[in-house]
Amino acid sequence: MKLFSKLIYPLGLCMLAVQACGASPKPADAAAQSNSSVKADSLKKPAEEILTGAAQTEKYLPLLRGKRVGMVVNPTSVIGKMTAVDSLIKVGVNIVKIFGPEHGFRGDASAGITVNDAIDEKTGIKAISLYGKHTTPGAEDLSDIDIMVFDIQDVGVRFYTYINTLQHVMQGCAENNKELLILDRPNPNGFYIDGPILDPKLVSGVGLKPIPIVHGLTVGEYAQMLNGEGWLNNKAQCKITIITVANYTHDMAYELPVKPSPNLNTQQSILLYPTLCLFEGTYLSQGRGTQFPFTVLGAPKLKGKYDFSFTPKSIKGMAETPLHQDQECYGLDLRNYDISNIRKDKTLNIKWLIELYKAYPDKADFFDTKLSKQMGNIDKLSGVYTLKQQIIAGKSEKEIRASWEPGLSHYKEIRRKYLLYP
Repeated sequence: MKLFSKLIYPLGLCMLAVQACGASPKPADAAAQSNSSVKADSLKKPAEEILTGAAQTEKYLPLLRGKRVGMVVNPTSVIGKMTAVDSLIKVGVNIVKIFGPEHGFRGDASAGITVNDAIDEKTGIKAISLYGKHTTPGAEDLSDIDIMVFDIQDVGVRFYTYINTLQHVMQGCAENNKELLILDRPNPNGFYIDGPILDPKLVSGVGLKPIPIVHGLTVGEYAQMLNGEGWLNNKAQCKITIITVANYTHDMAYELPVKPSPNLNTQQSILLYPTLCLFEGTYLSQGRGTQFPFTVLGAPKLKGKYDFSFTPKSIKGMAETPLHQDQECYGLDLRNYDISNIRKDKTLNIKWLIELYKAYPDKADFFDTKLSKQMGNIDKLSGVYTLKQQIIAGKSEKEIRASWEPGLSHYKEIRRKYLLYP
């Protein structure tokens, strides 16, 4: 299985989107006028290396000089081979506080585990957790900070919690009159938009806003949407500056240089994640407790239905108590699934959910969250009450997908207002 490469070279002609520091904003509509983000003139160029916002230090170091800086970061926050925190300290940036999302600043906490505040051993800087009960930085957290920096790699999926962290940080900055500098990064699943729109009655830690499962936005674009749609509490507006990704379009294949979280450890898992994470709302293992999570599906009771099997084990930092621990699970091996199909079809694969429900012998158990604390709620993950009902009722993929309209098409229209990249 292919692991993460260090340098990514896009294919074909690409559009260069850059932002000059201090340029005047060109908002998509009046609601976005407080943003200082800029979608600069695009130029057709030969294929070049994608440059993340963080890598373009010449564009944002002038904004940090002489200021007390807070950084919202995790292990994906890299400049070259070095963490952004270490790199910026090296050139004299005064980082006074670090804020970490789910999995912590150093990325060594398992999914869903509360991370406590601490002093980062390497830098001696105070690290504050924004996952658990304390999600929004408050006045005390921000009192000694002049500007916040958000630099975290997202994977473009509603239930991946880093966009929730972004929203909470924007809320805290807006309420305390702090500017937020966003160092944008490509979205590896940014080439499509799919899934039902979140029902407001199902707002939870795995879904806060009415967007589809696969939202097709970078973090910078989503920040503009949060401001532009008035989605922060009390319709607060966060002053944001976005350093855009150079040489990037949404349709480009992008392979991450660093795994975005412990259980997304291959490119295969990142592209299968939008579909396979839905199985966290079922009594099937998605491979947590193996070295290949989110590339396999199975359960002990599928023995005899499928030949392939795997056995989840306790793995520190990945899955200490995985579903079906130490039990042989039978099901689908998707480690060699041709992920070019995802780029071609640009859809979630509901067929696997339909197939495995039909194959499961005890159908009453399939979505029963009482069976394990390791199971999630399928309604909250999908964002709608109907998907579970449709699977149980034996609806076809075509019928299920039709129920996502007109919400999905309406979202695509909203999305266009906030795009920074072709």
